[in-house]
Amino acid sequence: MKARQSGFTLVEIAIVLVIIGLLLGGVLKGQEMITQGRIKNAIIDFSGVTAAYYAYLDRYKALPGDDSQANSRWGTSILPASSSGNGDGVISGAYNVATTTAAESGYFWQHLRAAGLVTGSAASARQPINSSGGIIGVQTGNGPASGTAPAGVLKTNTNDTGLTGLMICSSGLPDRVAAAVDAQLDDGVTNTGNIRAQQTAVPDPISTNAVGPPYTDTGSNPFTICKAF
Repeated sequence: MKARQSGFTLVEIAIVLVIIGLLLGGVLKGQEMITQGRIKNAIIDFSGVTAAYYAYLDRYKALPGDDSQANSRWGTSILPASSSGNGDGVISGAYNVATTTAAESGYFWQHLRAAGLVTGSAASARQPINSSGGIIGVQTGNGPASGTAPAGVLKTNTNDTGLTGLMICSSGLPDRVAAAVDAQLDDGVTNTGNIRAQQTAVPDPISTNAVGPPYTDTGSNPFTICKAF
């Protein structure tokens, strides 16, 4: 009697390959949708905070965080004591200031929350979290000037003005997301324009000459990007 051979037919192999292809396509499409969602959310974050900032400025004629009348306006039932700014027109402190540290960049979020312009309790100075798990914060690009070097941060060299005014920063964004946000809102380059970036593993404070390197497309290298108001 002849031995009966077992195995897969060409049709069965073809069906398996089609199923694998569909699964891989679904995974890749899902990853692309996640990336696009993060890009959209990062842009919305910038737009939303900017709108809240200008709404506060228009309503109270003061900068959120720097507002010297914040405590008297809302009282300690809403805003913790000693949470007013000094009213000098500059928001002091780094964008990633610790919530336990008294700084106007932390008061910024408390004042916006007290005014009902962003969600959350005004008792907390914690920065909002972006869609990539990083933080969203503000600071003034007020690096000291010396000689012919102008004040500013995220500068390419000593003669570059960098970002000198108030800016909003979003940390921990994958390079692909950061590059897309920069391209849609500015010029897509880390070291020029109104959006500048630095590659960092953690939300480091933004400092002078910390700009770059260029965006890559690995989807994994984290960047902090800052946009001038």
